[in-house]
Amino acid sequence: MFLITGASGFIGKGLQETLKQRGLPYRAVSRRALPGYFPISDVGTDTDWSEALKGIDTVVHLAAANQNVIEGKTDDSSYRTVNVDGTARLAEQAATAGVKRFIFLSSIKANGEMTVPGRPFTPTSIPSPESAYGRSKLEAEQRLAEIGERTGLTTISIRPPLVYGEGGRGSFEALAGLVRKRLPLPLRSVENRRSMIYLENLTDLIVTAALRPTVTSKVLLPSDGDAVSTPQLLRMIASAAGTSAMLLPFPVVVLERAARMLGKAELVQRLTQSLEVDGSQTCGSLGWTPPFTMREGLDRVLSPRPREKE
Repeated sequence: MFLITGASGFIGKGLQETLKQRGLPYRAVSRRALPGYFPISDVGTDTDWSEALKGIDTVVHLAAANQNVIEGKTDDSSYRTVNVDGTARLAEQAATAGVKRFIFLSSIKANGEMTVPGRPFTPTSIPSPESAYGRSKLEAEQRLAEIGERTGLTTISIRPPLVYGEGGRGSFEALAGLVRKRLPLPLRSVENRRSMIYLENLTDLIVTAALRPTVTSKVLLPSDGDAVSTPQLLRMIASAAGTSAMLLPFPVVVLERAARMLGKAELVQRLTQSLEVDGSQTCGSLGWTPPFTMREGLDRVLSPRPREKE
């Protein structure tokens, strides 16, 4: 049986759907009091997971403190309590309870915020996180590796890039909204490479990593496959949504300078800089191929045509 923390969130709901489709039993945990969920008041150093862990073979730890939870705070301590100490607490109790496998949803931010052309992130890249959130995820991975080595618990850390899918409410959805409104976007001149992963590809990977006994403790970097430039992505979004993208040429240097003056440097950086993932090692080690291409994923999320039941 699976235990899913953060089960009421965007990725958690997607994982529940994947497990249901495969007929795999799970126990969904949420910090919110919701029908059908096992309640846990908080994720921290004092959390008692003993009841939640009864009969569990695999833990999928999705719960985390991120920028949406810790609003306005960027220091490391704000994230460490939940993302590092809370994760370690759960893993220690999972090992004691006889859990065999612990899958941790980390983040590509554990590697860093951007890549240089021709040098995508791989599982063997030297991590260099720049944000407090990224540092907390990397530290949690390191703590899990130590716990796994000491207790025999198999720990697998997954570092996804931007995750998009139905029900998401992040930067991808905001960008898609601008495209749907056919607002002019000064991004035609951007030449970068960005990786993403469709929600159903990510949940398929999680289940594969959980069920494949040959997969031992490691770090996985997944993506939909080929990386795309921001203009390519905007055109793909428009095509999936049944419209066209209004892209205007504009010097990238000027755009980034204006963004810094307006306090929007991080937002614009995501649109102009590269963050590319090489998922070939992850696919090879698991014998896994993403079920959907990026174009198929975008079409499933954005197409105005009703989706057929599967």
